[in-house]
Order: sequence, then C-alpha cells, then structure tokens
Amino acid sequence: MRAVTIEPERKDSLTVSELPDPTPGEDDLLVEGIAVGVCGTDREIVTGEYGAAPPGRDRLVLGHESFGRVRRAPHGSGFSPGDLVAGVVRRPDPEPCGACARGQFDMCRNGRYTERGIKERDGYAAQLWTVEAAYAVPLDARLADVGVLLEPTSVVAKAWDEIERIGGRAWFEPRRVLVTGAGPIGLLGALLGAQRGLDVHVLDQVTDGPKPALVEDLGATYHTDTIDRVLDAVRPDIVLEATGAGPLVLGALAGAGAYGVVCLTGVSTPGRDLTVDAGGVNRALVLGNGAVVGSVNARTDHYRRAADALGAADAGWLGRLITRRVPLDRAPEAYGGKHPDDVKVVVTLDGPDA
Repeated sequence: MRAVTIEPERKDSLTVSELPDPTPGEDDLLVEGIAVGVCGTDREIVTGEYGAAPPGRDRLVLGHESFGRVRRAPHGSGFSPGDLVAGVVRRPDPEPCGACARGQFDMCRNGRYTERGIKERDGYAAQLWTVEAAYAVPLDARLADVGVLLEPTSVVAKAWDEIERIGGRAWFEPRRVLVTGAGPIGLLGALLGAQRGLDVHVLDQVTDGPKPALVEDLGATYHTDTIDRVLDAVRPDIVLEATGAGPLVLGALAGAGAYGVVCLTGVSTPGRDLTVDAGGVNRALVLGNGAVVGSVNARTDHYRRAADALGAADAGWLGRLITRRVPLDRAPEAYGGKHPDDVKVVVTLDGPDA
C-alpha cells in the first residue's frame, strides 16, 4: 500500500511511501482509506515543528482526519464490510491518569497520551489502515462524499459540550453566538450553533470566495468589521474563537456579555506581543460572571455527536466546505501553501490517481 509519511521534526521530509499492508489485531477493523483531511496541525508537522514517530521508527504515517470503508471486521464488533467509518485520534496513556482511566482521554492530565498521525502512532493517510473497533465511529451512507469532515466536527462538538456544561452552572438560555474565523472549525462551529436554533454571527477578513455564502446559507450573518465593533453590534452570549489570532482572542475575552462564555479552539502562535488592558479584561470577566475555556481534541462520544450533526446537515452545504481534493500521487501539494479560496483540503486515497 501507499501512505503519506514524514520524518518528525525534519522539515520537508514528506513523501508518498510504499509500506507493507497493515495486519489487523483481533479487535481491529481493516479499513480502505477513502480520504484524509489536511489542517494546520498537519502543516506544522510537515514543517518540522513537532510530531513523533512510533517507538523504534524514524517515520510517521501522517493524517488524523480519517475516513474509510471497512474491508474486514471482527465478529461481534458491530461493523460489517462496506460500512463507512472514521477513527478517533487520541488514545489514553499506558498508565492512565484519572481522566484517561474514565474514558476522558481528551482531558489527559499527564500528557502521555498518543495520537494517530501526530504523536507515536501512525495516522490514517494510507490506502489501508486499522483501527480498534472501540475507537471506530460509523457514518451514514449519505455522507459518502463528506465523511472526512467528522474529525473537525468532533472538535466543535466537544467545544459546544463544554460551552453548555459551563453555561449550565446557572440559568442559561443563550440567543446569540459569535464565531471568529470562517475556516473549517469556525464554519462547522457555526453549523452546530444554527442546529441549536441560535442567532449565529461569523467574523472573518475575506470578502469574496466561498466563505460569505457558506455562512449566509446557514441563515447566519457574515461580518468583516473589527472585533470590537462586531461585539458591540451583536452582543453575543457565546463567543466561539476559532482563529488563535491574538487580537481576536483578547477582543473576545474583553467583549463577551454578562454571563458570557468564551470558548477558545484556535491555537495561537507564541512569541507575538500585544498591548492589552489586563485590568479591563479582568474587570469585564469578574463583574460579568464570565467564563473562558480552552477546548481541543475530542473523545469518542464527541465523535458520535459529530456524526449525528453531519447526518442532520445539508450534504450539499457540507460538500462546499471541501474546496480542493488532491490525489494521493500529488499529496505534497495538499500540505503546501494554502490557496486563496481554500476552506478544507483533502487527500483522496481511493480514486483512479491514488
């Protein structure tokens, strides 16, 4: 089989490699890869910023946004050949902390977890891959063209779970949500907000390309003004921050309304200084009983919620999120620089050129 591999922490080591077909364990599914999504994490691994190969190996199979079709399933697993599935990314640490021992491996306390395609476990950017049945999530057949969106949707499913748990500490009937950033996470976060019946607003910089129409077709409002002006106009009960851009993060912290919940999902680049009125931010949060939570990764139940959300969404709208499909033979193109109109880029693993 062929797979996209890299040598972690070595820049520009990505290649399409010939590897032996995987051998499934007793409790594993054998899966034919259909597609794998590409995100900022993948691009950072490709540039050598981080990543770790499996123990005793020099190279790592890339890819954590999985999608495939079951070729072989163990008896009693609940899966059958032909089923569409995705694999969960994270696994609990070998000597589990309290959270991992309770199945909450997304909240690992000691950092010894492993992750498919990122940290010490091969990923899903391969023509064949295996996954433990307990970490496989089924997808409806109507999602055959867009099932690769499950992993990013699981990230926002967890974010909404966190928001609602925190809001539930007192009476909580939010009406408006502001999503900052109209990338895949932001747009999928907006989708889940619209599915909750909220008045959804999305802030991004671009004025053309697919993003404004994608937002408007959700029944949401698209903004390109400054964060301060948008916050004043919208007065959101919830801010879902999906960029990691310093000015937007700080603006969200300072500008959420009374009893506002700010959920940070974008990972910021360190080493960039900003002047901030720390006292003003503190005053707004304390006097408004505000809450801020960081959220990343997801556990199996979030993947299942994400599958339900995708199943309830318009498949045509979801398909428009995937703006570029790159065959496996040309995989390096997918992990290089972004095109101006890119939303979600995927590598196809099962097409004629793969």
